[in-house]
Amino acid sequence: MPQQSAGILLYKMLNNEPMIFLVHPGGPFWKNKDKGAWSIPKGELDPDEDTLVAAKREFEEETGQKINGEFIPLPPVKQRSGKIVNAWAVEGDVDTTKIVSNTFALPWPPKSGKTIIIPEVDKGDFFTVDDARVYINPGQIPLIDALLEILASDK
Repeated sequence: MPQQSAGILLYKMLNNEPMIFLVHPGGPFWKNKDKGAWSIPKGELDPDEDTLVAAKREFEEETGQKINGEFIPLPPVKQRSGKIVNAWAVEGDVDTTKIVSNTFALPWPPKSGKTIIIPEVDKGDFFTVDDARVYINPGQIPLIDALLEILASDK
């Protein structure tokens, strides 16, 4: 069975246009990667964990901020790695200047026997839809498309 993760596609409206919240992964591998490297806040499911519960937990772990609101399920997407991303859209806001992520130990440099502690996420920001399509992991673009369909049907 493919790996499963759960996440939140947070958006806010600015001048009647949605702004998409994305996070950038931390660590040396991602340091100089930008376009196609950002993601919705997400993470792996614990065994038998409800996907929405996991998505909210991962959002808080990766941003240091809780999110509330009306969570709208989006169709799952499959990333190039084979991982399935289960996601919910929710309208809201976070303070992008106060992103505080959980950390983990990473063997670095590879095969050196040393480890470094890095944040899972090193920054987060809101993007226009057009910019979000450029910066998000390409496998997650259908999440943006699904949100836009939902917003269009609400008009």
